[in-house]
Amino acid sequence: MSRWGTGPLGRVIRAGVGRRRVQTVVIAIATMMAVASAVVAGSLMVATNAPFDHAFAKQHGAHLTVQFDPDKVSEAQLKETKQLEGVTASGGPYPSTSFQPVDSQGGHLPSLTLVGRSGPHADVDDLDLKSGRWARKPGEIVLSASFTGPVLKVGSTLKTSDEAGGQTLTVVGFATSVAKTADAWATPGQVRSLASKDSPVTSQMLYRFADAGSKGQIAADRKALVAAMPSGALVGTQSYLDTKRAADSGARATIPFLLAFGVLGIVMSVIIIGSVVSGSVGTSLRRIGILKAIGFTPREVVRAYVAQALIPAGAGIVLGVGLGNLLAVPLLEDTEQVYGTASLTVAWWVDVVVPLVALLIVGMAALVPALRAGRLHTVEAIAVGRAPRTGRGQWAHRAAGRLPLPRAVTYGLASPFTHPVRTIALLLAVAFGTVAATFAVGLTQSLNAVGAASDPEERSAVTAISGVPEGAGGGPSVERKPRGGPPSGEAPEMPSADPEKVSAAIKAQSGTASYYGLTQGQVAVTGLSGAVEASLYQGDTSAGRYEMISGRWFTGPGQAVVPTGFLERTGTRIGDTVRVTYQKDTQTLRIVGEAFDTSDDGLHLNADMATFAKAKPQTFQIAVKPGVSPAEYAEKLTAVVEPLGGDVFANSPSEQESMILILDAMAVLLTLMLVSVAGLGVLNSVVLDTRERVHDLGVCKALGMSPRQTLSLVLASVAGIGLIGGLVGVPLGFALHGYVLPVMGHAAGTNLPPSILEVYDAPQLVLLGLAGIVIAVLGAMLPAGWAAKARTATALRTE
Repeated sequence: MSRWGTGPLGRVIRAGVGRRRVQTVVIAIATMMAVASAVVAGSLMVATNAPFDHAFAKQHGAHLTVQFDPDKVSEAQLKETKQLEGVTASGGPYPSTSFQPVDSQGGHLPSLTLVGRSGPHADVDDLDLKSGRWARKPGEIVLSASFTGPVLKVGSTLKTSDEAGGQTLTVVGFATSVAKTADAWATPGQVRSLASKDSPVTSQMLYRFADAGSKGQIAADRKALVAAMPSGALVGTQSYLDTKRAADSGARATIPFLLAFGVLGIVMSVIIIGSVVSGSVGTSLRRIGILKAIGFTPREVVRAYVAQALIPAGAGIVLGVGLGNLLAVPLLEDTEQVYGTASLTVAWWVDVVVPLVALLIVGMAALVPALRAGRLHTVEAIAVGRAPRTGRGQWAHRAAGRLPLPRAVTYGLASPFTHPVRTIALLLAVAFGTVAATFAVGLTQSLNAVGAASDPEERSAVTAISGVPEGAGGGPSVERKPRGGPPSGEAPEMPSADPEKVSAAIKAQSGTASYYGLTQGQVAVTGLSGAVEASLYQGDTSAGRYEMISGRWFTGPGQAVVPTGFLERTGTRIGDTVRVTYQKDTQTLRIVGEAFDTSDDGLHLNADMATFAKAKPQTFQIAVKPGVSPAEYAEKLTAVVEPLGGDVFANSPSEQESMILILDAMAVLLTLMLVSVAGLGVLNSVVLDTRERVHDLGVCKALGMSPRQTLSLVLASVAGIGLIGGLVGVPLGFALHGYVLPVMGHAAGTNLPPSILEVYDAPQLVLLGLAGIVIAVLGAMLPAGWAAKARTATALRTE
């Protein structure tokens, strides 16, 4: 006999595939869903595996971005620096300045670093032009792709300031610099025309070095540049390692989430495919016996049943790879926008490895029941046929019969105990589907809570800027320098209003609900090298406090609240003290709380402004009363604050972070796939059961059972299993959420507060428990409808 496709064995395989159409379709679709979800998860794991490194290599990113004073070093001298030992490539010099633009709606954007380049391409920092074109003449600007949105798009206009003499710039394109060397680009002449006394032009140079893998190597490279330049020529630097650390920490947090869904998909595929093939063997005992009687060897029987699983699985794998690639593209587009990577296609090896692994899993899942078929004795198989063992499950029928329920329902509730192995597979499929749904609901709620717990400054409706009055010591910038901002660290032009007068004006303004003063700058912490970002608060800080992981928010001077990264870097814990210096004023602060804050690489300190005598509020974050328009409130307050030398603007509603939206979309997509696979497992089991009991159903119909009662019988046979599966799956999904979320947080360098971890409530868990019944009933609807419509005579003739 032939081995596979031709001859008697080939005809048996083709006949089995064609005869068991439902099982064939279930295997194909289940495999397709599993492969598609694996391709999506695998492609996103590749995309989030060191995304910065991939994009940095593609763009020939700058290891060090350096700002030079053009009055102290010439362009010719700067170009000569590419000959320095260790420098492998350089770009520039490019004229650079900073300005704070105003959009077409009058909203103030953060201070932007503007660099003059004649084109996007270069040996170092080869920009990726995402949309539009490059700036060719004065009056045109290219923005970083991170600014893309409903307000800013190609064709939008910006004013360089809200003063009468401000220039108008038209956005002609959006580009990405993986090393964050600038926020915007224009022609060199345009950059020079925007220079002012407060924002002078500097010369930007971009360098790549032979050795730049650590902070020490970057520091040595910088030292060599300083030694080669005139004294005071170098005014600021920015290392790519800071940007890389931020990007990689965000990417690492997605890996546990994707692994969780990947493992769920693999386990469910094994359960369902094994169940389908096992059911095929169980319902084909007579056929197996006949095959052996006419000369088929046990090995050929095994090959026949493995092949009957591999053929539809192969078709499902092909369809799954195609579907996975289609579904992955929009998610990869979002990931590309977040990380600046350049690939929008699934890695080729994912499309190779996933199908091979899936084929291996299907083969192994089919092999175990196929071996059982091969070991069956010929006479026993022919004699038993497809009938279940005598007496199996009779105790369940007797117990269910005592329940005060219709006989059709009790008959259905007892039916699963006739085939315990098949019932266990059905239970596991429903349980894992419920696990996926429970985990996904908790995950999305936690991710949304992360977005809501982000920088509390974004919650304020209006911001009033006072600046630092003369004699206050010249404090730091109003706002934390945005990623990609001026590496020189120079503060933008500041208002100089008296904070006390601004505070009095806010308090007197009708519509004010609450407000607090804030100054942000750098402090020195004993035991830590380098500066630490600090936020100092004044007044009612209830609206500006971070979510607390442990401890409490500060209540007065001498107390500090810090994030997880600060505690880990300093080796401290709540209750310990740290020495902090701000503008030459050194104070000892006691740590009273651990805050959920991932900004500034976890090195951030929050304290009461009264702790430091020289600290003055630079901004006031204002909450308005219900029904008050922030824009109208800001306009009225501006009329009072502007004459004092300050500024006021309404804040735009903060949008959900892109990465959170991506993870939400992935969770929903993968959950729908896994729940669909669970439903297919139910469908297969019910089809097998109804076919085995078709004669019994015919007898029941002949005795007076109505189609509605038949439908109730079939649905009741899975409802109990669905309930048990839900009761098992919800605690497992709850536990999975409790395990994966902290792992994701630790990958991002932080612990998580209770508001992010404790997101389930009792009614929600009850509804999720009922999800098992929903999955089971939906999966059983088609075969239940077929059984209800079957004619009595047809059913009685079927054995």
